[in-house]
Amino acid sequence: MHNINVIKGDITKVKVDAIVNAANTTLMGGGGVDGAIHRAAGPALYNACEKFHGCPTGEARITGGFNLPAEFIIHTPGPVWHGGDNGEDQLLANSYQNSLQLADQHLCRTVAFPSISTGVYAFPLQRAAKIAIATIKNFLPTANYVDQVTMVCFDDRTFAAYQSQLY
Repeated sequence: MHNINVIKGDITKVKVDAIVNAANTTLMGGGGVDGAIHRAAGPALYNACEKFHGCPTGEARITGGFNLPAEFIIHTPGPVWHGGDNGEDQLLANSYQNSLQLADQHLCRTVAFPSISTGVYAFPLQRAAKIAIATIKNFLPTANYVDQVTMVCFDDRTFAAYQSQLY
């Protein structure tokens, strides 16, 4: 049974095989969820990310989880919103798709995502939630290992947006 669920909480405390980091293209830590994950994982994460020399928007890279309860951290830079006519929807879908593929390749059964690009990158929340849930729903039937995806929402507004897309 493939499951998607939506919870409100702190992604750095979720016990899953892999958490996804809404990273910037340098992968070297930043604000929001990215900074929180880097702080919680510890300084070894910075060193692990250095070897990638960044990551293009929509692609994904994987590291160990270090001091987090998750075994892996999947880093994906989501798109910055520029009005919607610059491929943002496809780039956001790619962030989810490529993260899920990496998780599957690393035999992860459980994956937790934050709301990618809806913070400082200003992607409209409802639009992002629709793309995220649709991409996850399309991926799950094709997965070899991934069978539980959790959207971890930071606040009530984000929780409501993702919850509304489940049905």
